[in-house]
Amino acid sequence: MTADLYRLAMAVLQPGYAGTSVPDWMRKALGQGLGGVVLFARNAPSAQVVQQIRAENPAAVVAVDEEGGVVTRFEVSSGSSFPGNRALGVVDDVALTERVARQIGRMLARADVTLDYAPAADVNANPANPVIGVRSFGPTADLVARHTVAYVNGIQGAGVAACAKHFPGHGDTVTDSHLELPTVHASRDTLFARDLPPFQAAIAAGVRSVMCGHLLVPALDPDSPATLSRTILTELLRGELGFDGMLVTDAIEMRAVAARFTPGEITARALAAGVDAVCVGLTTEQSLYEIRDAIVAAVRSGSLSEERLAEAGARVHALASWYGEQAALRAADSDSDADDADAHVGLDAARAALTVTGSATLTRGPLVVEVNTRLSQAVDPGTPAGVTAALTALLPDTARVQLEPGGPLPRLGPGLAAGAGLGSGAAQRPVVLVVHDAARHPWVQDRVAQAVQERPDVIIVDTGIPDAPSGAAHLATHGISRVSAQAVAEWLTS
Repeated sequence: MTADLYRLAMAVLQPGYAGTSVPDWMRKALGQGLGGVVLFARNAPSAQVVQQIRAENPAAVVAVDEEGGVVTRFEVSSGSSFPGNRALGVVDDVALTERVARQIGRMLARADVTLDYAPAADVNANPANPVIGVRSFGPTADLVARHTVAYVNGIQGAGVAACAKHFPGHGDTVTDSHLELPTVHASRDTLFARDLPPFQAAIAAGVRSVMCGHLLVPALDPDSPATLSRTILTELLRGELGFDGMLVTDAIEMRAVAARFTPGEITARALAAGVDAVCVGLTTEQSLYEIRDAIVAAVRSGSLSEERLAEAGARVHALASWYGEQAALRAADSDSDADDADAHVGLDAARAALTVTGSATLTRGPLVVEVNTRLSQAVDPGTPAGVTAALTALLPDTARVQLEPGGPLPRLGPGLAAGAGLGSGAAQRPVVLVVHDAARHPWVQDRVAQAVQERPDVIIVDTGIPDAPSGAAHLATHGISRVSAQAVAEWLTS
């Protein structure tokens, strides 16, 4: 075993970093064979940042979570230009989903990003799910499968690799794997009928990558999370389902696995189970080399075969090579008339997804009460709901009150002026209550009921999976994005 083993160990890692420029130690690691980098909103991802990476390793796999909707890295400050999976599933037009994904792919292609950690192919079978929700196309296998295929075709049609996640399916969980290990209690028959079909469809469509979730699935493996399970990753995904592309982990600092093992142990075990690339969401120079050394130590001890490590590295290289082969396609696609023609496809999709019960028209600026809920850690904390900004753009005298999770609702009837500092005549001001996933939060349902009681003319906007309609008008966007908020503002002022 030589220095080549260290280089091979580096090839299977996809770490992230802090800051808005590529740190010197990561540039050095790229020169030493680091196989990839994952970019987050904190890195202010752009073509310039990717150029810094490629200057050190032109074949590096540059990855990003750009799902559209609530999970965006390139558009986190403004909100996404695309409404997200649940909205697309509500519209249920696979041609539209492919067009949206194609535009996301074009955006990433312009920045020279190799791999989009999308789409989420999870079937959101459990309404109480705290981390998937609107990130899923919907609650049934056939709906999710056909839109997963459309999304994969759109992203890869733009010359960027897609990644179906979170295998074998994160939809039937009540726990966020960022915080602890979720368990999927379904039977093997249910898993094959409900959770696996979208992944099977993605594989048949030629998806270049699959991401495994940090999930305990006793019907498949009662002892190990999927990330560390050879039964799930090699026997099922590779053997039964026939996937031969690059298999990447979800971020290994997530508590589902990080509470049990060190980063080095997780990495070595995942590689032995069948993983090809390990996503480490946030690293330092020290932690990166500790993980590399743990891989080398595992090979030397025999717990990870050098052949398995070489196979993993080859799959990473194959994905990078595929991306290189799409250069002409990316160039032609970015120059095509379709790029300009579809520039507003995200807004079109958001308008089509908007579900309205009741009626209301705003002719003056409302008081927007944002009933904030804590979104999952998959969502960057800077991601705006956007409804207030969209209404303010059309009605400049719009005002806002923000409620922290569990906070009391301000007085919305007589006394509104004193409670919100809105001046005379405030009690007649329209009220828009913005909520998220009301059906999943009893305290949010209480605030909605209180608002409707105080102001029967209240307008409810739900940006998540909605509860039963209430208020004078109820608008469900089925996702958080800039275009979803714009669709709401347009409807309310038309």
